[in-house]
Amino acid sequence: MNEKDNLEWEEISCQHIVNDEWIDFRKSKYRFPDGREFEPYYSYSRRDYVVIVATDEAGKYICVRQYRHGIKRVTTEFCAGGIERNDGKEYGNRNDAKNAEDALAAAKRELMEETGYESNDWKFLLSVPSNATMADNYANIFVAKNCKKVSGQSLDETEYLNVHLYDRAEIDTMISSGEFPQASHILALLLADKTNS
Repeated sequence: MNEKDNLEWEEISCQHIVNDEWIDFRKSKYRFPDGREFEPYYSYSRRDYVVIVATDEAGKYICVRQYRHGIKRVTTEFCAGGIERNDGKEYGNRNDAKNAEDALAAAKRELMEETGYESNDWKFLLSVPSNATMADNYANIFVAKNCKKVSGQSLDETEYLNVHLYDRAEIDTMISSGEFPQASHILALLLADKTNS
């Protein structure tokens, strides 16, 4: 390997500032490829999650509206949710698959819980880092077509969301206006478009 291609940083110390069942928030010191050291770099672990581009039998997109505390406003987005773990944590290394729910099973569960819809037509599109600069979790993107409403919602105790159906023009307008702001959800839509072309 060419010496100039060595871009890896070496983590030389790590302090776990918050490490509970919800998050592992860390402060690290790194050695750069040229030998210099720098700190602090902050990063965190959260659990992997699923994003579902779901359409009903009429081709309408099944979306949810809910409050997002990071940007402190109500947004529209696709159905999404965390991949559950059996070790009691809300985060974990993605290489630790034995402690994590199957991603497709999580997608089916989240769609049913949040919207009351189910589908027999699923396709996995991509697993992508949610925020490679600071986080180590991944978004697993799925498409679900010909979804049928089979039940009411079954929400978690902290979930307050409403289900809405939109056509593509309405989604595009919401993306342009900032009402549909989640980057991984916009990526999911563009990937779904590619599979349909």
